[in-house]
Amino acid sequence: MTGAEFLRRLTRLGKQRDVPVAFDPGHGDGSHGRVYYGRSFTTLKDRKKEIGRGLLRGMCKQLGVDPRDL
Repeated sequence: MTGAEFLRRLTRLGKQRDVPVAFDPGHGDGSHGRVYYGRSFTTLKDRKKEIGRGLLRGMCKQLGVDPRDL
């Protein structure tokens, strides 16, 4: 899954659960940015590159989302 796909799926999940989702590209170095899911947030790497399984799990844990829900 790429970073852009992660963001799309998270946005869809947020709409289903009525949780606000936002991406702040200015809050990170280079191609990194910050993703907000409700009150939780995590850093998203380059949106064009693949996200590894371990990183995906870690990001979901920070956001309080089950990776299988994406």
